Amino acid sequence: MATRISGKFTGWHMTAILVAFFGIVAAVNFTMAAYASSTFGGIVVENSYVASQKYNDWLDEAERQQALDWSVASVWREDRRLQVTATGPGAGAVLTADARHPLGRMPDRPMTFNRQSDGSFLSREALPEGRWTVRYELIDGEARWRHEEDLG
Repeated sequence: MATRISGKFTGWHMTAILVAFFGIVAAVNFTMAAYASSTFGGIVVENSYVASQKYNDWLDEAERQQALDWSVASVWREDRRLQVTATGPGAGAVLTADARHPLGRMPDRPMTFNRQSDGSFLSREALPEGRWTVRYELIDGEARWRHEEDLG
């Protein structure tokens, strides 16, 4: 003998199921969007089309830079300034840098360096505590070398 179910599945039941399902999907989407926008501090490039047109030039520049075989080593001093030792460029080289907070929570800080008697470079500006991405640019005559380093 078959057991008879007394309740009916009505349109209201289906409506409740659909509203609950799409409500959960919307809540998850809004939560993920909030997390994504709170952890990304900026843009990668201003205009992706223009960046795509310059891509081959960037590759050529990277090959020229790699052929220079230059390198830098940086050390934090107690006064929060950077001491940078460059290997490769001549005595007339000039070093500059931009310090960027990885999550964009602090403004970018341009940095200038003074050449020391031992050949190293010492930043004029001190950086606050925290993590920083420092983008160096080392110029010696016509040669230009760039490097990015995470500090902190």
